[in-house]
Amino acid sequence: MNELEALLVLLAGAAAGGINVVVGSGTLITFPVLLAVGYSPLVANVSNTLGLVPGSVAGAFGYREELRHHRRRLAGFACASAAGGLVGAILLLTLPAGAFEVIVPGLVAIAVLLVAVQPLISRGLGDEPGSARRHGGPLLLGLIFATGVYGGYFGAAQGVILIGVMGLLLSDGIQDINAIKNVLSGLVNAVAAVVFVLVADVAWGPVALIAVGSMIGGTVGARVARRLPPTALRGVVVVVGLVALILLLR
Repeated sequence: MNELEALLVLLAGAAAGGINVVVGSGTLITFPVLLAVGYSPLVANVSNTLGLVPGSVAGAFGYREELRHHRRRLAGFACASAAGGLVGAILLLTLPAGAFEVIVPGLVAIAVLLVAVQPLISRGLGDEPGSARRHGGPLLLGLIFATGVYGGYFGAAQGVILIGVMGLLLSDGIQDINAIKNVLSGLVNAVAAVVFVLVADVAWGPVALIAVGSMIGGTVGARVARRLPPTALRGVVVVVGLVALILLLR
């Protein structure tokens, strides 16, 4: 990379880190940039996954107040995400490159729809804000695992999918769900990153640039996201999800 390309990767990392904390889908920024500066799809995907981990850590730290209320159930969610991320990383290294191309847009479309209509569903279930919280049960754990598989494989719009399924099966507000999403998506990336470091080719220069940028973006993104009213945050998730869907269908 020359100096201009390095700056572009750094800025892409910052943008992706911020978007990941607010919504998810930051990979749709960094992955194409790495392709544009000359890296192969596999090396770009692997390096992107490693580089975005520090941004997820920064985002989760920014949401630490919301996370204090969810420590007990986070353990179960985290196990499901970690297992899914491990499976997804292995699949990335073994399956044909286009194996998930058909189902990914459908997953994102369903997630965007769930985020958009979740308040209506909650009211239909008599699950008004402040009512007893539901824990989601085995269905939610299975969906979190499946999202982890997808996240370990590629990860674009992983956050949108997580917000969609948790919004449907949990009665928590969207800010709390977003806080949990940041931990789970970061964990998936971290588990996949360990696998990639051990067995895959990594472009460490871009990893370092994305890591620095994503930490800055994640810190700023958490501050912005926590100040958004629930309706505004939900709107941002839907808009970014639709943009991600359009890009994935191209």
